[in-house]
Amino acid sequence: MKKILLLMLVLLLPITNAAAAGMNAGAAGVNVDLMTQSPYPARPGETVELTVSLQNEGSNDLSDITVSVDAEYPFSQVSGESLTKTISFLEARQDEEDATLVKFKLKVDSDVSDGTYDVDIIVSDSESDSKFVTTLEVEVQGKEYAQIVTISDSSIDVATVEPLEFVITNTGSSPLKNMEISWDESTGVILPVYSSNTKYINYLGVNESATVVYSVMADVNADPGLYQLDITLKFQDYNSNTTTISTKAGMFVGGTTDFDLSYSESDEGEVSLSLANVGNNEAYSVKVSIPEQDNFQATGSTSTIVGNLEKGDYTITSFSISQTNSMPSIDEDSSGTANAQPSEMTEEDMETMQEELESKSELLVTIEYTDSAGQRHTVEKAVQIEELTGGTMMAGMAGGPGGQSSSSNSYLLYGAVILVVVVIGYNYRKKKMLKEGNYVPLNVQLRELKRKIMKKDQQ
Repeated sequence: MKKILLLMLVLLLPITNAAAAGMNAGAAGVNVDLMTQSPYPARPGETVELTVSLQNEGSNDLSDITVSVDAEYPFSQVSGESLTKTISFLEARQDEEDATLVKFKLKVDSDVSDGTYDVDIIVSDSESDSKFVTTLEVEVQGKEYAQIVTISDSSIDVATVEPLEFVITNTGSSPLKNMEISWDESTGVILPVYSSNTKYINYLGVNESATVVYSVMADVNADPGLYQLDITLKFQDYNSNTTTISTKAGMFVGGTTDFDLSYSESDEGEVSLSLANVGNNEAYSVKVSIPEQDNFQATGSTSTIVGNLEKGDYTITSFSISQTNSMPSIDEDSSGTANAQPSEMTEEDMETMQEELESKSELLVTIEYTDSAGQRHTVEKAVQIEELTGGTMMAGMAGGPGGQSSSSNSYLLYGAVILVVVVIGYNYRKKKMLKEGNYVPLNVQLRELKRKIMKKDQQ
């Protein structure tokens, strides 16, 4: 019996060795491993190169081995690059040092999120129809990038504190941290105030924006023009590597200005106006005009060009002005109804009359000019005209062409002003006496005065 069992073992041994050799033969005996990935991690929208090692651990030599990569999302084939490689021979029982290396280039989808993605490597040989699949892991991380999308204003005035805002947007596919934003203007005309020229953002997510606000001022003696801002962005990625992005922006210094207009004098129908540039910028091609209006009319030329006005400079311009609307009547209120007695007028009536007097003596003037940026502007000013002499009032206190002369109108105007003052004083004294309990109505005073006179005549 022992001899029979021994004989059976001897007969089965070749069959067992053949089966073991079959298990290690072919593609199944090839060990596939990812050696390198460049770049690591892979970047969305870019290519990644995978270096794969193939080690024949089987007992049989292999020939005509086919190695291919299954390019599925987020990976795809690069134009001009093959997804299949062929190895002519792999010796049996290889060590790691004897392994064969093959390289594949893949395109990474531009919208892929950060993460680890699988890539299948398929190995087959010419002696069998079997295929052996090995799954490799490829690390993908979004690209860190940021840019200044907008600047709040492209121009600032001189000697004026103005806000300057930068909107920073993360246009990459990975969050940013420890951002540093700074800017510089080499000539020193534009400088930050209330803070330094550097701001910080701790964290900025993908597609998120952050607003950085500065307070800036341009030198009062700065020449109008375009100045260059050099802007620097620094940020860190996940590996704490610092990236610097430099960009430029233009900032115009200068712009609009303001004017002060005042009545200078009036002589024989000529009204002289004093025009001063009270802003911080020069005004070019200044033009002064008298527009159409209800109360006044310019006879002859309605416009005059005074040229350029530097800041702080002034000029005097003259127009022939006539009054075309009557002054408010002393005997009528604003609604056109006659007032009974001045003593019955309230303070509100007095204020209304005073406002009407002032409004009817306001001359509207338009000022056109070109600013330092080359833009044309129009400014409207109102100036109080004290008195027009020399027949320039076409309608007096009574109104109409057949009214009184200008001198009579002047006297009536002065009388109206005096009357307003007297009535206001009377009302004030009346209120004071009422408050003190000493007020006696006017009719009572008159009756008492009449009684005293009659009593004196009887005596």
